[in-house]
Amino acid sequence: MSESTVSTGTLSSMRVSYEAGSLHEAVLAETWHEQLRIWFDEAVRAEVQEPNAMVLATADADGYPSSRTVLCKGFDERGLVFFTNYTSAKSHDLTATRVAAATFPWLALQRQVNVRGTVEKVRAEETADYWAVRPRGSQLGAWASPQSRVVTGREALQSALNGIERRFGDNEKVPVPPHWGGWRIVPQAVEFWQGRPDRLHDRLRFRRGDDQWAVERLAP
Repeated sequence: MSESTVSTGTLSSMRVSYEAGSLHEAVLAETWHEQLRIWFDEAVRAEVQEPNAMVLATADADGYPSSRTVLCKGFDERGLVFFTNYTSAKSHDLTATRVAAATFPWLALQRQVNVRGTVEKVRAEETADYWAVRPRGSQLGAWASPQSRVVTGREALQSALNGIERRFGDNEKVPVPPHWGGWRIVPQAVEFWQGRPDRLHDRLRFRRGDDQWAVERLAP
């Protein structure tokens, strides 16, 4: 075994004492989205790298799970929005089950936000508004990439992109692909997790029930 290899024993001894903060019911915002805004703004001020990155978990029709990191591009009282290819593996999962979970892993702040809920496609107007502010290169890439499908190599992707560049080369605006758009996670539960010493973490969860939200403290 090389000196650079991390042994199992080393992994078992890795631990951090979480002492950066606490979370109490008395200071919790009235709604999950207001609390998420407070923590998101604090992550931005702390210069957390890509604070809008969230780990999206889905499952296919057979219950086989998958996860990947996507970028949250908006949230409000309706839910969290991200954009993707509607023919991708994640979109097939979402179409089949109509549920998802997502986690914002703000490790630098010793915080997580975990969201679970149903999903819906966003309106075409919302997709168009976001598409309009995407860099042109990202727009062309969305046309060129058959997301989640097997390709013969990097050259195949570059060839597809070259073809798309020729197709839209003279166009001032690149249109939204018919296979591309947004998904919204409509939360049924949103948990705010703050690391604490001795693994007695603070976990406060907003949970929807009968059109009302309840706040619950979970054991760590």
